[in-house]
Amino acid sequence: MTVSTGPSGRPGPEELVVLVDESGHATGTAAKTEIHDEATPLHLAFSCYVFDAAGRLLVTTRARSKRTFPGVVTNTVCGHPGPGESLDTAVRRRADAELGMTLGAVRLVLPRFRYRAEMAGVVENELCPVLIATAEESAGTTAEVTPDHREVEAVEWVPWRDFVAEVSQGHRQVSPWCALQVAQLDRMGPDPAAWPAGDPSLLPPAARLA
Repeated sequence: MTVSTGPSGRPGPEELVVLVDESGHATGTAAKTEIHDEATPLHLAFSCYVFDAAGRLLVTTRARSKRTFPGVVTNTVCGHPGPGESLDTAVRRRADAELGMTLGAVRLVLPRFRYRAEMAGVVENELCPVLIATAEESAGTTAEVTPDHREVEAVEWVPWRDFVAEVSQGHRQVSPWCALQVAQLDRMGPDPAAWPAGDPSLLPPAARLA
């Protein structure tokens, strides 16, 4: 495993991503920091949309220091499941690391989402199942979000229907994957809580739920 310097400044294990073939089978692993360039290989990822009890979506702005799509507005959290890591575990890990959030229920909704996008010569090329989650509440109040500003520049709670309208009408510019996902999610109905669960058998073979 590649060795990198962690947030504490001490060496720590490099994050690995799972490389996949066109059918979604794992073909190996690579260091996350080494694969994103003009010829990024196809790899496994996830996108998650986190909602509060009022149906608001937590929208994030990516840190300007990020290598891929810096400063871009997008869905709540994205990331890469590590080798042998379930999607559910990966979502919870990244929500905690990037936003200081503990999630409630996590549910698969778009098992077969795939995209390729480029910004400033850096490509994202992912099989990227989409999940939704609920924000943990305490005494009827949504838990505070505490972003790691190395990952997330800003956060905003936005009513889902407002977000859909803003994205679809071009009033809010978002990441390419988020724009595509929002269009697909909107076709599932106006209430995220009522969206049908995705079929886990349609996931890439390299991916699994908890």
